[in-house]
Amino acid sequence: MGNDMAINPMKLLQMKAGWEKFKENHPRLVPFVQAAGRELREDAVIEMALVTPEGRRLETNLKVKASDMELMRDILELAEAEKKGQ
Repeated sequence: MGNDMAINPMKLLQMKAGWEKFKENHPRLVPFVQAAGRELREDAVIEMALVTPEGRRLETNLKVKASDMELMRDILELAEAEKKGQ
């Protein structure tokens, strides 16, 4: 990948449609992110797990740093905008 930061508008439209379908398939995700966001602060631990159809489990976690908080706030703002239907 180069350093070109141009955004393809057609790709954005495709992603928007994909996001809408994802939300339809997983309606509890946005409310969860919003609720978690209200509790999120430095030193909180975010845990993630994936279980494959074969039963293999992959897990990790991360401890939120002060430097992570701006990105986290941006993500939460997106989730809040989704809630409002913007």
